[in-house]
Amino acid sequence: MAKTIHTDKAPKVIGPYVQGKIVGNLLFASGQVPLSPETGEIVGETIQEQTEQVLKNIGAILAEAGTDFDHVVKTTCFLSDMNDFVPFNEVYQTAFNKEFPARSAVEVARLPRDVKVEIEVIAEIG
Repeated sequence: MAKTIHTDKAPKVIGPYVQGKIVGNLLFASGQVPLSPETGEIVGETIQEQTEQVLKNIGAILAEAGTDFDHVVKTTCFLSDMNDFVPFNEVYQTAFNKEFPARSAVEVARLPRDVKVEIEVIAEIG
């Protein structure tokens, strides 16, 4: 049976989905974009600033689910411009204290609200 995850410390959803679902011992977190949980506005103009906010939002969802970045097993990263790959990686890697998770990173034509980055994660609980 799936359990829905919701926290006010991450942005409200902007469509027909939830912040995350726990199934068994896995959290499947919806993609996060760099929105402020308080205002719903985009945080940052650079890829670095936006990635920092995305990671904060993911961290809040992980915490609500009872886990953290050390238990993330897979990420999917969507970039609006693959030229941002190196500066994105510089910020992305700071979220992980242990091994890095498996990852896909792709350039996409467009992201919601024309942001530069969106990241979704799968994490172990416990």
